[in-house]
Amino acid sequence: MQMAKSDLTPMKALRDFLELIKFEHTIFALPFAYLGMLLAAGGWPGWEKFIWITIAMAAARTVAMGFNRIADRILDARNPRTAHRPLVTGAISHRVAWTGTLMAVLVLGLAAWQLGPLPLRLLPGALLFLFGYSFTKRFTWLSHFILGFTDALAPAGAWAAVRGSLFTPEDLPAWLMTALVTLWIGGFDLIYACQDVEVDRRDGLQSIPARFGIAAALRLSTLSHLLTILLLVALGWVMGLGWPFWIGVAITAGLLAWEHSLVKPDDLSRVNVAFFNINSYISLTLFLAVIGALWI
Repeated sequence: MQMAKSDLTPMKALRDFLELIKFEHTIFALPFAYLGMLLAAGGWPGWEKFIWITIAMAAARTVAMGFNRIADRILDARNPRTAHRPLVTGAISHRVAWTGTLMAVLVLGLAAWQLGPLPLRLLPGALLFLFGYSFTKRFTWLSHFILGFTDALAPAGAWAAVRGSLFTPEDLPAWLMTALVTLWIGGFDLIYACQDVEVDRRDGLQSIPARFGIAAALRLSTLSHLLTILLLVALGWVMGLGWPFWIGVAITAGLLAWEHSLVKPDDLSRVNVAFFNINSYISLTLFLAVIGALWI
């Protein structure tokens, strides 16, 4: 009975919730939020902006992942790849999942308020995507790119927080970042989704691999990542970024080529390496490249 009591402590619930949402994977989105922040400021925006942007992005990802696990619990139970997730096995209760997700909404709202009028006005639209993208696989095979756009709100939101604008000609870099992150994440989600083709077809879920086949999905992923590189080139040109950025773009192109060399229509055994490891390297590479371009 003593063990049962300890299992209910707030710290245990917090640890379980962070495991549920894979909080450590925030590394995919956070560097791009910082990229938007630094480019908008033309350098360091100050500690206050940095802290509140960090809080906002961590909270936004927590909302998205927490609700995704809640919305997909039944589907996850039917998929061997996801059947071990804590909400499926009962290691985490619905109450903990909902509490953590709704608390993250409140934190995100507070951060948006602290960051200024424009982020606060954009908050309802952001929440629509953060909650809504989990359902898109039920009715459209474009769900991969809706997920990408949802993640791409990170650099756009950070830009808006620093500049206080998002819809003027001077805000073109924010939209280039939004487009390139949408295509980058949509492209690697296509690769990841190839694992679930049979399960998605069985359950009537929409995905490009399930609808058009794995080979077609991998070709579209390659095209998405080629466009990502072109948009990075456009971003560097529009912003007048220096040589460290271009080295970062070249390294990113090499990493994407490596990613695509690891997966074949008849061999998906290295999908996790392509999905997690390489894309983490890409996020950090571009973040460091922007730092170098602004300060060297």
